[in-house]
Amino acid sequence: MAFADTFGAAATFLNLADGTGTTTIESKSNFLAPAPVRTTVRGETTANHRGRRTMVWRTGVASEPGRSIALVMHSQLIIELPQP
Repeated sequence: MAFADTFGAAATFLNLADGTGTTTIESKSNFLAPAPVRTTVRGETTANHRGRRTMVWRTGVASEPGRSIALVMHSQLIIELPQP
């Protein structure tokens, strides 16, 4: 979950406007298969929604041979940062 959550947070951060920040409002994980010890896993994140106030991302995690092992949906709230 932490591996996939990093993808959603990074994707949101890269799409933030100046003067804004983000926080997670929901994260849903579906674990589909195990990843045995020493297995290389890969993640890929795609946008479902990139709005002014929220962003929603879907991250798929797969093992090296391409077997799907997890699907994670991330909902991020965009917040205005206080100006100094």
